[in-house]
Amino acid sequence: MIILAISGAHIVIVVIALLLLFGGKKIPELMSGIGKGMKDFKKAIKEDDEQPSSESPKETPAPNKKEPLKE
Repeated sequence: MIILAISGAHIVIVVIALLLLFGGKKIPELMSGIGKGMKDFKKAIKEDDEQPSSESPKETPAPNKKEPLKE
C-alpha cells in the first residue's frame, strides 16, 4: 500500500516544503480554512440528510368510485 510507504522522513520533507512555500504565518490560516470548509461540508450533508425525513410525502387520494372504461 502507498500509505505504508510514507515514513517519518517523508513527512518532515513535506512539512519543510510547506514552510518554504507558504511561510510560518500562512500555514495556520490555511489549516483553519480547510477545517472550516470541512465543517461546513459536513453540516450541509447532515442538513441534506435530515430534509427528506422532515417532509411528509405527498400522497395522491384514492378515487372513490371506479369509472367505466369509455370506448
